[in-house]
Amino acid sequence: MSFTNKVVWITGASSGIGKHLAIELSKQGANVILSSRNLKALKTVKKLCENSEKVKLIPLDLEDYNNLKPKVDNAISFFGKIDILVNNGGISQRELAKDTAIAVDKRLIDINYLGTIALTKLMLPHFIKNQSGQVVVTTSIVGKIGTPLRSSYAASKHALHGFFDSLRAELYKDNITVTLVCPGFVNTNVSINALTGDGTAQQIMDKATKNGIAPDYFAKLMAKAILKKRQEVYIAGFKEKLAVYTKRFFPKVLSRMITKLSVT
Repeated sequence: MSFTNKVVWITGASSGIGKHLAIELSKQGANVILSSRNLKALKTVKKLCENSEKVKLIPLDLEDYNNLKPKVDNAISFFGKIDILVNNGGISQRELAKDTAIAVDKRLIDINYLGTIALTKLMLPHFIKNQSGQVVVTTSIVGKIGTPLRSSYAASKHALHGFFDSLRAELYKDNITVTLVCPGFVNTNVSINALTGDGTAQQIMDKATKNGIAPDYFAKLMAKAILKKRQEVYIAGFKEKLAVYTKRFFPKVLSRMITKLSVT
């Protein structure tokens, strides 16, 4: 199995995990379609990819999820098909729940959850017609556990797990697979761009994020998980992985641990 001549559409491809996954998959022979709101940044990523003639760009805004159909039609037209949709676009949060405006909660749900499932639903007829396809979703370790300052972000990621676990069961008969990728801390701008309580960007790099997994290495591991069609994979440090399994087997222990985390 390889990515050679596979067509992969990646959202959130202008920076971070999406950018480095695009570079990695291009290196492995894939035809890549890149999307985000920032066309200028996408053009920069395209130049970093091998075989740039096999890289196409489609600007889109996941928050505008009612108007994604033309984007899907355009994406399919580039290479005549799409084999893998990587739902990587999203935004994070850094604020106490009590200090977060409801408009910020809504924006996180609109982008991270509704935008992602809207794009996926629009792709399903194509996958079902071909009786083939793979949906990949970048969720988070916080999609498995909730931690301070990320209540709305955690909610949006938990929602993705519920939806895509159900979707996987529904699409099994159509030979369509679903892979949930759960990052821990990755050294990207995710914390800099994270929303605060009033909806403005935090503009600060978290220490844990700065010390996280290098995004190019993360992309290699993510590519391997996609090729293996893993149902769910945790690409994270030891502590983050331990938290997931502690939640599963010793939930009260994890609860006590989380209450000791800093909320300032």
